[in-house]
Amino acid sequence: VPNKNNLNFIVWLEDQKIRHYKIEDRGNLRNIHSDDWPKSFEKYMKDVNCPFKIQERQETVDWLLGLAVRLEYGDNADKYKDSTPDGAKNTDNTAKNAEPLINLDVNNPDFKAGVMALANLLQIQRHDDYLVMLKAIRILVQERLTQDAIAKASQSKEGLPVALEKHILGFDTGDAVLNEAAQILRLLHIEELRELQTKINEAIVAVQAIIADPKTDHRLGKVGR
Repeated sequence: VPNKNNLNFIVWLEDQKIRHYKIEDRGNLRNIHSDDWPKSFEKYMKDVNCPFKIQERQETVDWLLGLAVRLEYGDNADKYKDSTPDGAKNTDNTAKNAEPLINLDVNNPDFKAGVMALANLLQIQRHDDYLVMLKAIRILVQERLTQDAIAKASQSKEGLPVALEKHILGFDTGDAVLNEAAQILRLLHIEELRELQTKINEAIVAVQAIIADPKTDHRLGKVGR
């Protein structure tokens, strides 16, 4: 069964976006503290034709979210058809502010020498633009040389096949190939979010372990670090 946050999210989706049941018929789904809630949720999934089983928690929540997006878009197609992302007008400024290398003096001899030395050490192909080479160095270090990257590379991880037809994209580009590519990108993004959540959970556990294990300093006559 999904965790409590997911339960509230599922109820919110039905109440605000999906609205498959009439208001008076949503009582069992809203009663997330009931022991019979899993049965109510399983019935709900069948009623909305969800292809996943109740045990497939993340896939089920993602599918319901995709259904909600599709219905929301269908109800407000004219509103969203010509909409522009909030930050589209300031794309250039946003990119500049987000780029940490933008203020470097690329003509500085020391900068050039340092970039060239790193490029030679990491066997990165030379480029006339030293800033381009530095970006390539940064990408290589982030993807190949961090502790996490090295640990992942040393582990054999075999991927599982994914049935794309079970995942609702939520919108239609008009091109089947682009739709499939968008589905793949969305699934990859979800995988990245799961990895981030795992790291957050590990950090929380580490902090809790520290807090739960104070050291006693008898010389100070108090408990603490």
